[in-house]
Amino acid sequence: MKESPKTKTLVVITGPTAVGKTETSLTIAGELQAEIISADARQFYHELKIGTAAPTPAELQRVKHHFAGHLSIFDYYNVSRFEQEALARAEELFRHSDYVVVTGGSGLYIDALCKGIDDLPDIDPHIRNEVQQLLKKQGMEGLRSHLKSIDPEYYNEVDKANPNRMMRGIEIYLATGKKFSQLRKKQTAQRPFHIKKVILNRPRHELFQRINHRTDVMVKDGIVEEAIRFFKYRHLNALNTVGYKELFAWLENRMELHAAIEKIRIHTRRYAKRQLTWFKRYEDAQWFLPSETHNILRYVKNQ
Repeated sequence: MKESPKTKTLVVITGPTAVGKTETSLTIAGELQAEIISADARQFYHELKIGTAAPTPAELQRVKHHFAGHLSIFDYYNVSRFEQEALARAEELFRHSDYVVVTGGSGLYIDALCKGIDDLPDIDPHIRNEVQQLLKKQGMEGLRSHLKSIDPEYYNEVDKANPNRMMRGIEIYLATGKKFSQLRKKQTAQRPFHIKKVILNRPRHELFQRINHRTDVMVKDGIVEEAIRFFKYRHLNALNTVGYKELFAWLENRMELHAAIEKIRIHTRRYAKRQLTWFKRYEDAQWFLPSETHNILRYVKNQ
């Protein structure tokens, strides 16, 4: 960047799903006269609105967003591309503001932007298909077993409930002959800006109530119809996520609709727990209630 190093601040506002990141981020960005970079991988796809809790048109009008709905579910995308593109966009935004706000609950994408990730190779479609067939034929246990045999280090730290993360480790090994755990960067990349990390949280019972309520709102807003519309594309990675997977199981006659909706609530609560586990590793972050915008601003501005 042309400005002197460390004259700008990247404000990361993260936390578990349904905690209230959107409203807090809009308020903070408005106070800082900043624009927002989305680091929520579920919200990258413009076709998926309801099941991903994408920002509404009114919210997008309040503060300009980047990387929200910028992809199609048919596009191939990875975290290395996000790192490169988000850094370039941040550089552009810093020319007009001292702050850029990053918000979302995808810890891997936040880590890539803040401290870097290796520029891992794009995967040959034949290799990707081979790994997808492994999942189809042997299920999650097949993925876990295969990953553990080729890269036990990565296996010990990966989210074993996330097939995409495990498939990525297998794909990298098949494409390069090297372990994913060996290829990833071992040291933090230096960034030419300050980074202030804010983690939002609520009492557990309150968070779970919000998750349950959000699920009810999604049903009212049409997530069932959205799942029906994209059912034929259920093999795509973009749709391999909580909310859609459960409804696809209903559409495949593997459970009743009421059971699928209850599974969405349960799986979303479990996802929130995994997110909190990830964020507890952030030693350079401060935790706040979503309502503590005054304290958040004071923390952000205190260099």
